[in-house]
Order: sequence, then structure tokens, then C-alpha cells
Amino acid sequence: MTNNKNLKAKLTSIQYEVTQNNGTEPPFHNEYWDEFSEGIYVDIVSGKALFCSLDKYDAGCGWPSFTKPIEEEEVIEKTDTSHFMIRTEVRSKEADSHLGHVFTDGPGEKGLRYCINSAALKFIPKEEMEDKGYGKYLSLFNK
Repeated sequence: MTNNKNLKAKLTSIQYEVTQNNGTEPPFHNEYWDEFSEGIYVDIVSGKALFCSLDKYDAGCGWPSFTKPIEEEEVIEKTDTSHFMIRTEVRSKEADSHLGHVFTDGPGEKGLRYCINSAALKFIPKEEMEDKGYGKYLSLFNK
């Protein structure tokens, strides 16, 4: 894991607040809530591939929403009792970054909505995936 000093230098203030302090960015005022190009979303801290644009949909909530992660073992779910609610927090496995929350009101087979902060993600467009080391995920788009 990267130490806090290095992370503060690498990340913007909102990226640091979200990933390291369990923060939340404002709905509809974040980088990827309305991004629907083909590609993958990776953990801003570790670079691990987390979500695919093919599983992204407009949930009307103002944050990027996905029906599932690319690889379920790359996200960890934890009970979150903050803000007088009981929710399921989603964190990245490798960097332990706070990503957002998962809810059971989504579409698809499992009915899940992974509501993720843009600040926890970096979008890699499909046409750049090979050059940036994510070529193995191009097969996701061949279905």
C-alpha cells in the first residue's frame, strides 16, 4: 500500500477525501456520473480494474452506477452504520479505497446497484486499454 504522504501528493483533495476518509462527492457534480463511453473504471489508488462500462447504467442518483464489478473478488463489502443508516460499503481489495455503497434496488440478474464515487475511479477508454496495460479486459467487449 502507498503511504499517506505519497497519496496526498498523487490524489486530488476530493479523491483523497473519498478514498481515504470514506467521503462522498456531490451527486450530479462528479466526473463520471454521465460518462457512457466504452471502457473500464479502475481504482484511482491501485489501478486495479473494478467496473466495466457495459455494466454501467443511469440510476438517476447522480453517481456512476454499475450492476456488478468486473471481478467480484476485487471489491470488499462491509457494513456501514454511519449517518444513522445501515448500508453496505464497497471498498477496493488491493488498496482498501472507499468506493461507495451497494444497494439491492438495481436492475439485472442480482438486482444490485453499485453506487460508486467518481473520485475513487479512473476511466480507461476502450481504445486506450491495450496501451495502458488493460488489454486482457478487451474481451469483455466481444460479447
